[in-house]
Amino acid sequence: MNRRQLLIIAAGSFALKGQEFEAASIKPSPPVAMGMMKVGISMMPGGRISMAGITVRLLIQQAYGVKDFQVVGGPDWMRSERYDITAKPEGAATQDQVKVMIQAMLRDRFKLVFHRETKELPTYALVVAKGGPKLKAAEMSVGGGEGGRGGQVRIMGRGRFEADGVPVSALANSISNALGRSVIDKTELQGIYDFRLEWTPEERDGGLMKVPAGDGSAPSDNPGASIFTVLQDQLGLKLESTKGPVEILVIEKAEKASGN
Repeated sequence: MNRRQLLIIAAGSFALKGQEFEAASIKPSPPVAMGMMKVGISMMPGGRISMAGITVRLLIQQAYGVKDFQVVGGPDWMRSERYDITAKPEGAATQDQVKVMIQAMLRDRFKLVFHRETKELPTYALVVAKGGPKLKAAEMSVGGGEGGRGGQVRIMGRGRFEADGVPVSALANSISNALGRSVIDKTELQGIYDFRLEWTPEERDGGLMKVPAGDGSAPSDNPGASIFTVLQDQLGLKLESTKGPVEILVIEKAEKASGN
């Protein structure tokens, strides 16, 4: 038996006791007016989850800690069909345990089968730009602080996000989601910071963001400023194109879950 077969079996193996939700409801999201669909993911105390308007691709990302560009293959409906999901464990569960339960749900209710591959793909390295970093130290500690807003990254729309009390690695992760390419934190910066970034999303070339030509010296208040320009002007950081190993989840099979 080869490595690929073992991975497929691991993805589809039976769940052990305590690794499945005690109760789970999966229903197709109700029809909404064009452009009115809202996606919500809530992880509540004790391990309960509530998801609205979520696709199977998004569910896979939550379960396996990957980004959209790391999920390849599978039927088209995995991007378009949306579900409302509520579930609760038998007892209190940690976030990692909830991820395992979502994996079991994907296998049992959506008949998900996949295998993993590692490919050498274009990536970005997030590094300190010439002149040094321009980071704002966080005004509150991770996990709370005044107002209880620490340790968050909030996506405010396409081309904009805010963060309170997060490390640079969290910034790299958010940029990765925005650009559809793996971003590795190479800054070696410690501590936690507050970020406010707003840029004009650019067209993608083959699914990847085009790196602008020149030295990126355009003013960041330019309404057409790219994320590359904004990062350098506001935070003293820059993205360098490189290549590296990226784990890919290759979907082999998935079925629509019946409403319940």
